[in-house]
Amino acid sequence: SVVALDDIADAAVAVLGSPGEHAGATYDLTGPEAITLDEAAAIITEATGRPVTYHRETVEEAYRSREHYGAPGWEVDAWVSTYTAIAKGELAGVGDAVPRLTGHPATSLAAALAR
Repeated sequence: SVVALDDIADAAVAVLGSPGEHAGATYDLTGPEAITLDEAAAIITEATGRPVTYHRETVEEAYRSREHYGAPGWEVDAWVSTYTAIAKGELAGVGDAVPRLTGHPATSLAAALAR
């Protein structure tokens, strides 16, 4: 699920502010809801007023569409593996680490875009 950068920063501040309380801990930082890439496109369309669509790429298309960035192979592999994991629903989990660490609810994609 999509996690807002501000929520990641707030969680980092909480952990770094009390490192002893978090020694050895691992946190799965997520947004408040699992959304598909089609749903993300719809949310972006609503927030911006510009039509945004999601095109399901094959793995080969995914590599080709990222070639123009000139990034090293390992980085492109990471991008594509993240894309395929999202498409398979492997990153759809929703956890409670953001609210537990920050004291505020996780920010939705719509709310982050509204900022």
